[in-house]
Amino acid sequence: MVENNRLLVIFSHTILILSVIVLAFPIYVVFVASTLTLPEVLQTPMTLLPGRQLIDNYVTALTEGAGASSTAVWRLLLNTLIMALGISLGKIAISIISAYAIVFFRFPLRMFFFWLIFVTLMLPVEVRIVPTFEIAAALNLLNSYPGLILPLIASATATFFFRQFFMTIPDELIEAARVDGAGPIRFFFDMVLPLSKTNIAALFVILFIFGWNQFLWPLLITTDPAFDTIIIALNRLLRAVDDQVDWPLVMATTMMAMIVPILVVVLMQKWFVKGLIEHEK
Repeated sequence: MVENNRLLVIFSHTILILSVIVLAFPIYVVFVASTLTLPEVLQTPMTLLPGRQLIDNYVTALTEGAGASSTAVWRLLLNTLIMALGISLGKIAISIISAYAIVFFRFPLRMFFFWLIFVTLMLPVEVRIVPTFEIAAALNLLNSYPGLILPLIASATATFFFRQFFMTIPDELIEAARVDGAGPIRFFFDMVLPLSKTNIAALFVILFIFGWNQFLWPLLITTDPAFDTIIIALNRLLRAVDDQVDWPLVMATTMMAMIVPILVVVLMQKWFVKGLIEHEK
C-alpha cells in the first residue's frame, strides 16, 4: 500500500513536471524554429516564440522538399511508412508462425532450430551488412521497397517473445480444441491469435519505431532519391555547408518526421502497456 503523504506527492509531481520540461523543451525549440524565417533562426539568441511562417514552411517542405533535398517530404514520409509497416508486420508474421511451430509441433531438432534462430541475435544487420548487400544486389532489390524491407524482416527477439507466451497457454485448452475437431490452422486463428493480440500490439509499436528509425540499411540499399527515407533525407540536409542549410525547412521536416511515431505510440499506448505487463490471459 502506498502511503498518501502530501509532501511526497508534491515532490513526485515536481520531479515529473521538471522531467517533462527537460524532455519537451528541445522539441519545442525545433517547432519554434520551423515557424521562423532563416534570418530569425540565425539571430542570437533565437526567439522562443512561434513565428508567422508556420503554414508556409510546412507546405513548402511537404510539397517541394527542404534545402538540398529535391524530394518532397510527403514522398519521404510515404517511403518510411511503407518500410516501417513492412518490417513490423513482416517480423510479427514470421515470428508468430515460427514460435507456433516450435511450441505446438513435435518434429526432430525443433529446439536446435529455435536456438539457431536465437543465436542470430548476435548477428545484427551491421555485422552481416556486406553479404546481405551482395545478396540484395544479386536479386535486383536495390532501389526498391522489397530491398528496404526483406533483409530486415526476421526477428529472433519477437520469436522468443511469442514462444514464451505460447508456453503459458494451458494444455487443457489445446486438448479441448482437439476434442472439438480443431486442426492446427483453426486452433492458430481461432485461439492463439486472439490470445496474442496484446503481445502483437506491443511488438508492433517497438518494431514500427525500429523500422522508422532505420538509417544504415536504407543508406546502403538506395541510390535513387525517390526511395529515400525521412531519416536519410535529414542526414543529407544537415551535411550541407552550415550557411546553406535552410534551417526552418529542416526543422519543419524534423517535426513531420516525429509525427507518425508519436501517433503510433499515443494511439496504441494502452495495448502496448497491456502487452508488456499483462500475465493473465
